[in-house]
Amino acid sequence: MAMAPVQLSAPADREGLLRIIHEMIGAIGLNPDSEGLQDTPRRITDMYLELFEGLWQDPREALTVQFAEDHDEMVILRNIPFYSMCEHHFLPFHGQAAVGYLPDGKIVGLSKLARAVEIFARRPQVQERLTGQIADVIEEVVGAKGVGVVIEAEHLCMTARGVRKPGSSMVTSAMRGRFRADQNTRQEFLSLIGR
Repeated sequence: MAMAPVQLSAPADREGLLRIIHEMIGAIGLNPDSEGLQDTPRRITDMYLELFEGLWQDPREALTVQFAEDHDEMVILRNIPFYSMCEHHFLPFHGQAAVGYLPDGKIVGLSKLARAVEIFARRPQVQERLTGQIADVIEEVVGAKGVGVVIEAEHLCMTARGVRKPGSSMVTSAMRGRFRADQNTRQEFLSLIGR
């Protein structure tokens, strides 16, 4: 399944963002020009540009560092920390990802798996989409015989507001190829990542 990552053609409108954030602070009822808040629009703008830098990066490029290798057993990178932003409330969600794949004549540079997770996480997201995007891009670019991704995360949109249930976490998975078709392969992956 080919996937098309969300990607903007140009960086964000920095000046427009600064102006809007300045106005938002005023609309809340605060004085955006007070000593404590006068530099806040710049800080928030810089933060959003950093948090959403994945919009201007292609995760496929991260996965192009590959090596011919006759290894046909499972390769897993687990406990990959990430931070993302819920697209519904623009509040953070964070957790850990586990990524596994079955090579088909080539392996990918290990840090590149973590880089692909990071690029997708640095976009406004929902966890379900994030999980699937990571699996799809590894399947597509690496040409793996199977891919498994499991993410566990805490969402501040649920723990800090709304129902306010701190300590709760959400788990999502995406299985492709043999990870989906073969129960033994899927079970081996889940066992090796501690699930």
